[in-house]
Amino acid sequence: MHVDCIVIGGGAAGLMCAATAGYRGRQVAVLDHANKVGKKILMSGGGRCNFTNYTIEPHHYLSANAHFCKSALSRYKSADFIELVERHGVSYHEKTKGQLFCDNKASDILNLLLTECEYAGVSVTTQCSIEKVAKISDKFHLQTSLGQYTCDSLVVATGGLSIPTMGATGFGYQIAQQFGLACTPVWASLVPFTITDKWQPIVNELSGLSLNVRVTCNKQSFSDPLLFTHRGLSGPAMLQISNYWRPSDSLLIDFYPDGDLAEQIKTWRSQGNKSELKNLLAMLLPKRFVESWLPDGEGSRAVNQYSDADISRIAEKFQRWRVTPSGTEGYRTAEVTMGGVDTQGVSSKTFEAKTTPGLYFVGEVLDVTGWLGGFNFQWAWASGFCAGQYV
Repeated sequence: MHVDCIVIGGGAAGLMCAATAGYRGRQVAVLDHANKVGKKILMSGGGRCNFTNYTIEPHHYLSANAHFCKSALSRYKSADFIELVERHGVSYHEKTKGQLFCDNKASDILNLLLTECEYAGVSVTTQCSIEKVAKISDKFHLQTSLGQYTCDSLVVATGGLSIPTMGATGFGYQIAQQFGLACTPVWASLVPFTITDKWQPIVNELSGLSLNVRVTCNKQSFSDPLLFTHRGLSGPAMLQISNYWRPSDSLLIDFYPDGDLAEQIKTWRSQGNKSELKNLLAMLLPKRFVESWLPDGEGSRAVNQYSDADISRIAEKFQRWRVTPSGTEGYRTAEVTMGGVDTQGVSSKTFEAKTTPGLYFVGEVLDVTGWLGGFNFQWAWASGFCAGQYV
């Protein structure tokens, strides 16, 4: 079977690219090895798909080549995808910090993409494993579990290694290397941390508790909720900072990010307050957290009995907790894969490989990773749309 363009991978970027190319009159086939396309779309955002963000800027993305994402993000903005969502009658809402979610289900976004593909005449084939890819003359030849395919343009939209139960593999990196493109090191990101040192018993004891924090690592900070788990630390704050964390780095966490706890305690003291410190702290922070975080008996005295040195030491415990994670939960729960196909070998305008005319890479398979909050989906839409103009 010969088509103008084959897209390997039926995720967000692949379907967007396929539909865009189809509308140009290209004959496009999407091939996916899973039993259905868009599995990560369906599970994203707690089943409601955080499909973009009102504010998308290049500094929200990490890559060895920081400039690579700028062109695509400027040519296909979040407003463009929002217009598409509205045209399909998908209702949505802003949850926090510009993050847009479906009112109903994530399937609304997948159905939108599949409808666009249908309108554009794109064929979508599932349970089709790619066994071999070769370029002979000016055509790509694909040996698949469903037979031979040939095409003029080949788009690799295979994603990264995150959530292997959804079918994630490193196949896209293999294709890149086969055709002479380098790949940067990859690791799990937007991922919870594991704690195995002296803090593990306390973290385990607080499992299920969430509170707002400010976390800092490698000169980057985020103010978001933290969630204690049986194995470590999760929640948006931890997922965000995981993009910047590297093994052996420590995290600096402030559990009272909007104030100065030492000054607050001194204010209580100056007012002649005779309440126990732990009870006063429980007005600012969850009582369960306060009682676990203070050493035995530490907060049981009246607040007016604490010296400046006592107050400084206690405040630092709450506002400058330094912890070194033993690792992360890995690809099993990671939302994205950091690193990937080196963008130095790919055109930022067309997404075509510089070494191989007709070969394109879009989405997460590239070394471009966004923050939590709809940024990675916007990269999928933007890269898929821009490549779709040229494939």
